[in-house]
Amino acid sequence: MTTKVAVFASGSGSNFQAIQEAIENGELDAKIELVITDKPNAYVVTRAENFGVPVFAFSAKSYESKAAYEAEIVQALRNKEVEWIILAGYMRLIGNTLLSAYPNRIVNIHPSLLPSFPGKDAIGQAMEHGVKITGVTVHFVDEGMDTGPILAQAAVEVVEGNREATEERIHTVEHELYKKSLIQLLNPTSKLH
Repeated sequence: MTTKVAVFASGSGSNFQAIQEAIENGELDAKIELVITDKPNAYVVTRAENFGVPVFAFSAKSYESKAAYEAEIVQALRNKEVEWIILAGYMRLIGNTLLSAYPNRIVNIHPSLLPSFPGKDAIGQAMEHGVKITGVTVHFVDEGMDTGPILAQAAVEVVEGNREATEERIHTVEHELYKKSLIQLLNPTSKLH
């Protein structure tokens, strides 16, 4: 049974693309019903359109509250019968409206070995602290900032003094770790893990 998912992203959408490619390659038995973005001009919109995936783009400023835009998102997700939410570079904290509509069904990927360096600019935080090893964490989303139960982690060596090269390494690991984690989560009987 194919799992219906929505991907939330605020940026370029490289994780969205990696997930969509895993679906098209037959590695992940899921269908991205909707891409949700809070940045209508983000490159993820172009990527989604290239794959023929519908986009729900919104500007948080045009709503009176987080609960108001999340209620509209929940309605859009229900209209598409979405079962799981996959956060892929979505830069907003998920509020109670979405959390209560999708309890234990929201997954995030974060570019650090949580609990180290939660929140924004985890790569910058890691480099500022001078760590030699950072990484990637896939976790369930709860009401905190990157505090939900951890599903998987992978270490990534920092390229000292080179943020761009470090980011590249992290993105490569993210794409693979997220794919494997989603296969285990959404297709537990799959022979691919």
